[in-house]
Amino acid sequence: MRKLTYLAIVAMAIGMVACTGGKKTGYVITGTVEGAANGDTVFLQELANRQFNKLDTAIIENGTFTFEGIQDSTVNRYLTCKVGEQSLMMDFFLENGTIKAQLSKNSDSATGTANNDAYQEIRSQIDVLNQKANLIYEALRDSTLTEEQKKAKMQEYSTLEEEMNKVKTSGITKNITNPVGVSLFKQNYYSMSTAENEALLQQIPANFQNDEVILKIKEVTERQKKTAVGEKFIDFAMLTPDGKPVKLSDYVGKGKVVLIDFWASWCGPCRRDMPNLVDVYAKYKGKNFEIVGVSLDKDGEAWKESIKSLHITWPQMSDLKFWNSEGAQLYAVNSIPHTVLVDGEGTIIARGLHGEELQKKLSEVIK
Repeated sequence: MRKLTYLAIVAMAIGMVACTGGKKTGYVITGTVEGAANGDTVFLQELANRQFNKLDTAIIENGTFTFEGIQDSTVNRYLTCKVGEQSLMMDFFLENGTIKAQLSKNSDSATGTANNDAYQEIRSQIDVLNQKANLIYEALRDSTLTEEQKKAKMQEYSTLEEEMNKVKTSGITKNITNPVGVSLFKQNYYSMSTAENEALLQQIPANFQNDEVILKIKEVTERQKKTAVGEKFIDFAMLTPDGKPVKLSDYVGKGKVVLIDFWASWCGPCRRDMPNLVDVYAKYKGKNFEIVGVSLDKDGEAWKESIKSLHITWPQMSDLKFWNSEGAQLYAVNSIPHTVLVDGEGTIIARGLHGEELQKKLSEVIK
């Protein structure tokens, strides 16, 4: 019987890792790109420190592209391709198995493996809502719309945002013990309640517990708990638009129901939501109610100009520190607009209310 050489043994070992029944145990990604031509390049990329890094390339041949490799663990990655002047991009989960991908302008998909199938179920729902949102954007460009029609369209958009948050929250909850849920949680924790975040953190698998973003979420959640519904407000000091020092306690805890509105002039959703707050203030001003705006601006002139152009007439304060705003840090504000509703005694009674939810709550607490 012939002895196997060392190289032969290594070769056999590699073969055992790479092949099982003639099939590769790594990943094979095959896909199409809407509008792309033969010879166009598709990139496999990672997102690290807010920068995209190219990991691999594939050329489209006969209408399809293919990536092959072996992956040690499931990770979130991106497929990108420039089609004319437009860049198409989709994220998916790179894992061993056969993955079928489709990049398109409106409905991307990646299927064929457990995590991608789970993610696609969520993505398909979000794509439908995004398409509806795009139609609203297009409609708002119509210069003939009346103010009432614009307001109705904005309300439609707010409703879509609420639906989208529900889809994401449901998807996260269903998948929190796998990479899909953990990845979506890291991207969307800021729009979820403290109770939801705390419960989800306890379910995350051990191998994700020391992830940098998960550790950050834990810290944020602890700050959220200190400013959660039922807790007393935390005071802080800033400056008014004309440079005068002011404290939150100058308004809160003085007998009035106070809505603390975290916003910024550079924030599109904040500006879209502002007409709703203008209506709220007109309706309840003089009825033991006040709004205090806390701006995350960094440009004082832009802040002042927006106060004027958006018809904001309630008190405003800011330290012009952008996302390092002391108030935003204390109240664990990670996305804006964000509201905190406080009763006359200074106890927080609601967070994150907008649109109809805010109107309903105010009708309950202001008599």
